[in-house]
Formats: sequence, structure tokens, C-alpha cells
Amino acid sequence: MLLYAQTPARRTRQILADLIAVVLIAVAVRFALAVHGAIMMLAEPGRKVESSGEGLASALDDAGATASKVPLVGDLLEKPFQSAADAGTGIADAGQSLQDAVSQLATLVTLALIVVPVVFVLLLWLPLRLRWIRRSATVRRLLDAPGGADLLALRALTGPPGELSTIPAPQGGLADAWRRGDRHVIAALSEITLRRAGLRP
Repeated sequence: MLLYAQTPARRTRQILADLIAVVLIAVAVRFALAVHGAIMMLAEPGRKVESSGEGLASALDDAGATASKVPLVGDLLEKPFQSAADAGTGIADAGQSLQDAVSQLATLVTLALIVVPVVFVLLLWLPLRLRWIRRSATVRRLLDAPGGADLLALRALTGPPGELSTIPAPQGGLADAWRRGDRHVIAALSEITLRRAGLRP
């Protein structure tokens, strides 16, 4: 199985198309990762809120613990501090929720920015490459099969007429020579079909 044509012009076009496809996919991935980083910067306020909430809750817990040691009214003094510490924990949780939401958004946007261009490039490029690989394998099998050269010659006769002018036409024409089984004409015609497929005889 050939992955690339044997003729230089066709092979160069195929390699160029492959490189363009790889570059487009790489650019899409790089752009998506840059967007991911930019979106994750939006999580910075959430980190600050979480850090502030945790610091506030810790300080109020300490103050409540200290207040609880006051004789007689320690329990009464501790309750407001404990309530305020719980509020600080709620603030920290809100900061963490904001970070989670930003992270999920960044992941979804990144996946979309990678998947959509990659699928688009693959749908444009991959079918053409696979079709050429299958076609070249079919043409090669025909050439190797008994009577395959005759079939390839017939294909050249029924295809675009441009290259037929490069073959010296015998008396009666190329079609007549093919019907008569002229080996030289059949070889020349089958070579045209091989060249069109990007293969060498």
C-alpha cells in the first residue's frame, strides 16, 4: 500500500497538503490552549475571594475560641464569632465555586476550539488521501492482474483526451490499435493511466 504518489509532482502536492493539515491542527490546538489560559485568568478573583474567606473564617474561629475563655459569658461571646466564621467559610466556598465554573467553561471552550477545526480539516483532507490510497492500490492490482494493462489502456482511452496526443497514433487510430491488441499502444495507454494515478509503470 502506497501512502504517497510515485510521480514527483503528485507526491509534492500530497506532502504539501499533509503539512498544511498538520499545521492547521497545530495552530488550532495552540490557539485553544491560549484561550484556555486567558479564560483561567478569570478565576483569579475566585482564588482571592476563597483565600480571603478562609483567612477571615480562621481569624474569627480563633477570636471565638479566645472569647469562649471569658468567665460566665464565654459561650455567649463565642456564638457571634462562630456565626461570622461560618459566613467566612461561605465566602470561601463561593470563591471555590467561581473557580470551578471558570475551569469548566475554559475546558468546554478549549474542547470546542480544538474539536471543530480538527474535524473540519480531517473532513476536507482525510477522505481525499484515503481515496487516493484506495485508487492507487486498485490501479496497481489491475496492472498486476492478467489483462490488467488492457483495462488500464481502455481507461486512458475513455478518460480526458489531452495526454492521448502524446502517443503516436498508428494507422486506424489508438482505439483500433487497442482493439487489435497492439502491445506498444496498450503499454503507452496504460502508462497514461498510471501517471494520472501518480504511479510509475
